[in-house]
Amino acid sequence: MEENKKFKLVSSKKTRYLLPNILTLGGVCLGISSIKFSIDGNFSLAVTLILFAAILDALDGRIARLIKGTSEFGKELDSLTDFVSFGIAPVFILYFWELNNYGKLGWAITLIYSVCCVLRLARFNLTKIEEAQEWKNNFFEGIPSPAGGLLILMPLIYELTNLDIGLDIKKFTPYLTVLIAVLLVSKIPTLALKKISISPKTTVFLLLGIGIVFIALLFYTLETLLVFGLIYLLSIPFSIILFNKKNKKELKKISDDSHEDIL
Repeated sequence: MEENKKFKLVSSKKTRYLLPNILTLGGVCLGISSIKFSIDGNFSLAVTLILFAAILDALDGRIARLIKGTSEFGKELDSLTDFVSFGIAPVFILYFWELNNYGKLGWAITLIYSVCCVLRLARFNLTKIEEAQEWKNNFFEGIPSPAGGLLILMPLIYELTNLDIGLDIKKFTPYLTVLIAVLLVSKIPTLALKKISISPKTTVFLLLGIGIVFIALLFYTLETLLVFGLIYLLSIPFSIILFNKKNKKELKKISDDSHEDIL
């Protein structure tokens, strides 16, 4: 008698690919849902969903590498998710909040940001780093799309926090959106921190810091996002200096090695 074949969504050897892709698809749902809530005028929830989408985006790749569940399908799915969740959703939230008041110009800014985001993702997918330049994995070329999606929302986040510094931040929305769009497709190095070594002695302090961040996000979500956005913008000049310093060091090392080979 033939054994009954059990229904399987994927083969037992490939089940490890499911979890990262499920997290990625969750990010798509959060991004699309944020647009719906922004149409309803619930901008606070819309921003929060973009934050959750960014957290899932940070987790899916790391979990995939941890459980050896990386795949070409997952890579392409992740890029498509990033475009929806950080290339379309955030700028649409801004459009329904403020950019629609600028008429055709507001819509043009919306399109410019989305186009820059898709170009940035396409370039990222084609970027190959040689083994000799492995240190470049700690840097992105331009601002990554999740960071860009949160950064353009800073005027809205500021408005939702009810803080008052005497400036009408809402007026800076179109200028900030265009600036971040340019930074997305720029070649300015920004910190990625994909491969960093942590001393066992500092692990406890790192975990404490992560705990404090989660508590801050839990009780002061919008204020914490605003602070993180400002810190990230201020870190860009530091990233450029660090990248150039590391690049000069590597070039000098290659030059010295070539000189030794000649001798």
